[in-house]
Amino acid sequence: MLTLRRSKDRGHASLGWLDSWHTFSFGEYRDAQHMGFSDLRVINDDTVQPGRGFGTHSHRDMEIITYVLDGALEHKDSLGNGSMIRPGDVQRMSAGRGVCHSEFNASQVEPVHFLQIWIEPDVMGVEPGYEEMHVPEAERRGRLRLIASPDGRSGSVTIHQDALIHAAVLDGPDQVTYVLAERRNAWVHIARGTVQVNGEMLSTGDGAQISDETHVEFTAAARAEILLFDLA
Repeated sequence: MLTLRRSKDRGHASLGWLDSWHTFSFGEYRDAQHMGFSDLRVINDDTVQPGRGFGTHSHRDMEIITYVLDGALEHKDSLGNGSMIRPGDVQRMSAGRGVCHSEFNASQVEPVHFLQIWIEPDVMGVEPGYEEMHVPEAERRGRLRLIASPDGRSGSVTIHQDALIHAAVLDGPDQVTYVLAERRNAWVHIARGTVQVNGEMLSTGDGAQISDETHVEFTAAARAEILLFDLA
C-alpha cells in the first residue's frame, strides 16, 4: 500500500531568513496524523538566506542526518568538529547524551538548501558522535546509493537504528527497483524533480509511505533527486 504525503500538505514556517517545510510534526507545527513513520521522526526541507543560520542549540538522543542540495552549510559543535557541508556530502551527528551545535549559511550571496533528517535511536544516552562522507553524483546517478546504515556498510555513515537510507539521482527515463525484505517498510522523499513511484506520480517535496509491498519501483519523468528510507 502506498500512502501519499503531498508537498503542499506539509507544515510550513517562513521566518524571512528561513523557509522550512516539515514532512512531520516539528516545532510549532503539530499534526497528530503525521508524527513520523516508524523510526523516521523528522524530514525538514530548509532554505536559509545568505549569512544567516541556526545559532548554538542542543540536542540529545537523536540521530541527525544533514543532506545538502544546493549551497554550503557551515557546521560547528561542542565535540570540536567544524566543517563545510556541500552537495554530495552526508553528515551524521549522534546527539546521544547531549551535544550543542550551530549551522550557518557559509555564503553571503547565495542561499543554502538542505534536508535535515532525524532518526530515533535504538539506544539512549550513547557517547555523542560525528561522521561525514562525500558521495559523488556518479555514485548516485541511475542507482540507489546507501548513505546511512546501522553498521556502516558500503562506506555509509553509521546510525544507531535498524534503518537504511539511500539516495539517487535519476534522469528520465531511468528506472530503479528496490526490493523490500519481509516486514520492512519504506518512506520515499522527492528532494526535487518528478518521479513515478509504484505507479503514482510524485514531484518536489512529495513523500510516500509504502507498507505491505515487496518492492519500490522508481521511473523518472525528468531529472530528479530522491531519498529512500528502509525501515522496520
